Amino acid sequence: MIARLIALALFLLSFPVHARGLLELEVVNRATGEVLAIYRDGGQTYVSGNPGDRYSLRLVNRSGERVLAVLSVDGVNAVTGETAAPQQSGYVLAPYERTEITGWRKSLREVAQFYFTALPDSYAARTGRPDNVGVIGVAVFREKQHPQPPIAYQNMGAAPAPAAAAADSARAEADSPVVRRYSKAGAAADREVTRMDEAARLGTGHGAREYAPIRYTEFERESPSPDQIVKLRYDSRANLMARGIIPAPVPCPPEPQPFPGGFVPDPRG
Repeated sequence: MIARLIALALFLLSFPVHARGLLELEVVNRATGEVLAIYRDGGQTYVSGNPGDRYSLRLVNRSGERVLAVLSVDGVNAVTGETAAPQQSGYVLAPYERTEITGWRKSLREVAQFYFTALPDSYAARTGRPDNVGVIGVAVFREKQHPQPPIAYQNMGAAPAPAAAAADSARAEADSPVVRRYSKAGAAADREVTRMDEAARLGTGHGAREYAPIRYTEFERESPSPDQIVKLRYDSRANLMARGIIPAPVPCPPEPQPFPGGFVPDPRG
């Protein structure tokens, strides 16, 4: 019975954050490819990071429509560098698309890598905004759908040859103004400020530049309020263990040895 409960607990830890919503969020150790384990405590969700480790944020669109993901790291918009608010710019994901965000957006071609670091070295602290270090958030929006007019059928003669049809399709795609993964919208809203203990906290640094190209696209939100908010807190393993979020390992007594000594000694007393 105990073995079954342990197996169930490990299975539940493998679930991503908000697996039943529009969007899933996972934190990936870039050196190992490992998805960081999830710990739940008091209605909050946590992962533990090691100082110096580079990480990425894996976003998975579980819906059959485009969604906008406004990404906040330590209370800072990861695209624009503004103090984060839901009505700001974000990443647009196609239906069922999966992508990994590897850093702070510096241009349409580059990001500065995310890495775990001590709070004073975090990007938020170095830009004078240390209050929300230790939390990752995603505000997810559905796209407004416009009704399509009815289409009348008219026989226009023979269908074009396959090569011509392919050329027409390629031209239509090239002329389309819609591209993926980035949106500009809205004005900033009020932000929630969460004050936490400053001692030995972990934050996210502004690391080395790397190539990560994106393009602009248009996106009209279905509602001014997010359809889903994903929130994930993080800290070092030692800090999470000290707070009781990660259970401390249970000490095991020394294993009895069948041959611990030499000859038979006299008993005491």
